Order: sequence, then structure tokens, then C-alpha cells
Amino acid sequence: MENKLKQEASNCLKVVLFGPESTGKTTLSQQLARYYNAIWVPEYARKYLQKKWNNERKTCEPKDLLPIAIGQIKNENKLAKKTDSVLICDTDLLETKVYSEAYYSDSCDSIIEKYALENKYDLYFLTYIDTPWEADDLRDKPDERLRMFKAFENALIKYKRPYVLLKGNKKTRLNTAVKHIDKLLK
Repeated sequence: MENKLKQEASNCLKVVLFGPESTGKTTLSQQLARYYNAIWVPEYARKYLQKKWNNERKTCEPKDLLPIAIGQIKNENKLAKKTDSVLICDTDLLETKVYSEAYYSDSCDSIIEKYALENKYDLYFLTYIDTPWEADDLRDKPDERLRMFKAFENALIKYKRPYVLLKGNKKTRLNTAVKHIDKLLK
């Protein structure tokens, strides 16, 4: 089981979009992938949970977190083999950990937590809550965006992850992200 959550070695720069729901992570990760002609790792949880919602009309439960984490790392490892430049990750296991603790009484599966802390990325982009809220089947905390933002930022600080805060419109965020990725690529 544990091997399914471990990152495989790769030769690429790994960048993660990180933050609360409906803060532009997917949009920006796709823009960055296009800009760099890079590989994009989509958020596995979205596909998994949308299917669950469509089939059962149920939202995420604690039992879903391990399959989501396994699916995310499986996709990341597979796609990391296809590049030696930049890998743009729409999320990571640390995000799963933050959500788990926020939704399920400050707890997180110990295996997910272990790999959330062990897996490494070169840079995180923390997306601020200054984007308009967009409702969908899976988003459910429009009034808790600031609390969730603080939980994400606190995790990055606590675990000493390198991050850049992204604020502003799409163009501003993209330009800021590009500037920081370019520094790492030099």
C-alpha cells in the first residue's frame, strides 16, 4: 500500500498549485502547462468525487481519501516520466491532508500524512481567495474560504515548503508564476 503513495524519482521541476477550492488552481495549472509546453497533472479527486456524486449523490467521505491519494500519485508518477522539464501539479497529498483535517476532526490517515510530508516539490503556488466563488457539485464551503486559506498557508509554513502567494487576476497570477518558475529553471 505504501509504495502506491511514494513519488518515483524524476528529472523534472515539480510545481504544485495549492489552496482552497474555487481559487483558480486548475485554470492556472492549465495555463502554465500551455505556457511551458509542459505536462499537467490534473486533480484526481475532482474526477473521482464527481463520479461518486453522479452515481450516488454523495460527497467525499473519509474512506475516499486513500483511493484519491493513490490515484493522484499514480497519475503524477506516470506523467513525470514523460518530461524532463516542468511538471505542473494541480494538487498534491499535502492538500489532501489539509482537507482531511479541515473536514474530519483534525485527522488524516497516517499513510497519507506520511507521504504528504515525504513527497517533495520544488515550488508551491498558494492561490488566494480574491477570485469569484464558482459553485459546482463538489464545492461546499463558500463562507469558509479565509479559514481554509489560512489552513493551507499554515501547512506550507509548518512543513517549510517553498511557496509564492498568488493574488490578482488571471494574467497577474500567470505572470507571477512564470517569473518564479523561470528563476528555478535557470
